[in-house]
Amino acid sequence: MMDLKTLLASHFVLPSIPKVVALLLNELARDEPDLRKISQLISTDPALTTRLLQTANSGFFKLSGSINSVSESLAILGLDHVHTMAAAAASGTSFKAVPGINLQQFWAYSLNVAKLSRSLAGVVRQNQQAAFTCGLIHAVGELAMHICMPDDVMALDREVAPLDLKRDQAEQRTFGYCYAEVSAGFAKIWQFPQPIVDALEHQCAPFQDDVYEPLAGIIHLAAWRARAWETGLSDNALAVTFPGEVGEVLGLDIDIVLQQDPIDWSAHSAGYG
Repeated sequence: MMDLKTLLASHFVLPSIPKVVALLLNELARDEPDLRKISQLISTDPALTTRLLQTANSGFFKLSGSINSVSESLAILGLDHVHTMAAAAASGTSFKAVPGINLQQFWAYSLNVAKLSRSLAGVVRQNQQAAFTCGLIHAVGELAMHICMPDDVMALDREVAPLDLKRDQAEQRTFGYCYAEVSAGFAKIWQFPQPIVDALEHQCAPFQDDVYEPLAGIIHLAAWRARAWETGLSDNALAVTFPGEVGEVLGLDIDIVLQQDPIDWSAHSAGYG
């Protein structure tokens, strides 16, 4: 079984969404690429978003720890960097399957959490761009765990599904850490802004003990909503599982959270082939 330090020292490639990479390369090949469309495409793909922010926050640009979003990254990097990144993704190495993960479901789920996070951040006046980024990449640690230690993690999958509401607790019991700490650990290595690192780290317990991380609370509520839908919870089960203690600190009750829902759930997984 791999400890957290060893896992964070691992090298792996996060898988990209093939259709998004193809559309991105098509747009970049135009005489006058549409920056807004490029930003929107990258913002649907956790892997591309992660790579772009990693580059923008690198020491090379002297901006480490200050770039929160895809649009901010594009303003700094320019399209040559984006083309290089997209071409690398298209080479095929980033399209590999991840053991134990339904990637189409994971990509759709991650984008849903990002949209919900941005919407909730608007209600409680937190940084909406940072919230969207956090929501999109909040579970990249889950991918890392499945890629780097597949046998151990897939044994747990048989007991608790990767998107189950209690997945973090099951991982904590089994490994001594969960996907949240892995996501935060890599975000720190990638020199992401500290508020994003903190939100990722504390997303499962945003206000526990002396911790007070509003952005983590937003991610917590957004992930609850998206996971509850993925697992098909009834209205009654929604009421029972709603993280009321988190909502209370943020001033968000279950009705407000459900009303902010910007997602057409009937279109689940559409366009991710």
